[in-house]
Amino acid sequence: MAQLNVSNLTFYYKGSFDNIFEQVSFSIDTNWKLGFIGRNGKGKTTFLNLLLGKYEYQGSISSSVLFDYFPYQTDPEGMERTAMELSETWKTGCEDWKIMCELDKLGVDAEVLYRPFGTLSPGERTKVMLAVLFSRENDFLLIDEPTNHLDQKSRETVKKYLSGKKGFILVSHDRDLLDACIDHVLVLNRKTIEVQAGDFSVWWENKNRKDAFARRENEKHKKEITKLKKASDRTREWADKNERTKIGFDPLKEPERNISTRSYIGAKTKKMQSRVKQMEYRIGREIEEKEGLLQDIEDVADLKMMPQKYHKEVLVSAKEYGLKYTDAKGYLFEDLNLEIRQGERVFLNGANGCGKSSLIKVILIRCGNAEEGTGRDKLEPERKKICADTGILKEHQWEEKGELRTAAGLKISYISQDTSFLRGSIREFCEERSLDESLFCSILRQLGMERVQFAKEIQDFSEGQKKKVLIASSLLTPAHLYIWDEPLNYIDVFSRMQIEELLTMFQPTMLVVEHDVRFREKIATRVVEIR
Repeated sequence: MAQLNVSNLTFYYKGSFDNIFEQVSFSIDTNWKLGFIGRNGKGKTTFLNLLLGKYEYQGSISSSVLFDYFPYQTDPEGMERTAMELSETWKTGCEDWKIMCELDKLGVDAEVLYRPFGTLSPGERTKVMLAVLFSRENDFLLIDEPTNHLDQKSRETVKKYLSGKKGFILVSHDRDLLDACIDHVLVLNRKTIEVQAGDFSVWWENKNRKDAFARRENEKHKKEITKLKKASDRTREWADKNERTKIGFDPLKEPERNISTRSYIGAKTKKMQSRVKQMEYRIGREIEEKEGLLQDIEDVADLKMMPQKYHKEVLVSAKEYGLKYTDAKGYLFEDLNLEIRQGERVFLNGANGCGKSSLIKVILIRCGNAEEGTGRDKLEPERKKICADTGILKEHQWEEKGELRTAAGLKISYISQDTSFLRGSIREFCEERSLDESLFCSILRQLGMERVQFAKEIQDFSEGQKKKVLIASSLLTPAHLYIWDEPLNYIDVFSRMQIEELLTMFQPTMLVVEHDVRFREKIATRVVEIR
């Protein structure tokens, strides 16, 4: 067992307005199964890159182990090569038979190693890279968001696999995965970093207790400060009043006073002023303690949205519906029966590639039509823009069977799983979509983004921050139906909980693709399986 020691770590990006880390110190054991938790943009991926030696920093990071990072980067040329060929470039000295053994634990046939990497599904790519990652012993592994874009079955496989491993840092916002796989947490709080034993749920319970205690203590401090301020003001008033009596008096009205009384009054006033200073010192100390108590509390702000009521009960319906692309051999899915009614939150579930996103694309294009359930070429200007921005308005040629109908004039707010089209400043983004910039930035602040981020170009945001841009845009768009395609990829735990509270409160009509089990259990009114 070795240790990883971080001492007085300070790091910032060139041209950045603020430090990512400042005087950070902690130690961890390299045989731990460590979950890495924190808000988007707090520096989780940056810290992993610091361990890999990619950036210069102040302070020290010391350990006797070798680090390796997931996911491995592959350029377009590499996509043409087999996974077996790529494995040597990813991890020098790894042995083929060990990779095959790890693949067997992941339930994958070794033949995938001999297929071009670009032809593998997202789940197969993830499992191949994990197999390579764990094919050498004694490395300390840095695993960054392994379940993004994976279907539920693949997530379960990865969860079971990682639960049997140790010696890694796992960056994930999936609460179910963290509870199954980790025995310690490394948490980037608002102002501090803490290391704690236990899984996510244990840490979250402890955090809630700690926050509740801090709030109670904070209220006590506030009351004490109020009392001290009143006493200080009263004593200062007495001192000032007493001080004014030092000079000038009427001998007829105050015959007992004489010139020597002045020194007595001065000494008495000095005593009162000393008491005022002591009270002010205590007030300052109480305020300092109060601020220290609340520095790490995540006050989850209440979000708002503007769902609209439609005049019909059923917004989308499918009967014995099937969909296929004309150049494909078979249908993506067949015999789908689906109704989305007012107030329902329907979740689509199924394996990667079964057609969930394709169904969403068809519904989006259908909802741009002038007449209910007809044609595919009369897109409204704003719908056309949404489709173009998200890359779905291409010359798709598809074949359908059965019936798919969408209500006429349906207003949709859409979140794409893709963020690559995001460019430019926040102001430009809001102007293009006719969004109120101040409200938009307010939602981003409530989702945990710092104000300094607003001066950056959106393409320079982290993946989680880009996703929050899309979520904020959707929340500000009044709609009858909210269609969200994997909205929580890269989104931090705190924001996921905020969104859960929001949807529970406003109960909008939704069609959602999302593989976060906890989120689906809390939000879905119905789950539709696509096979």
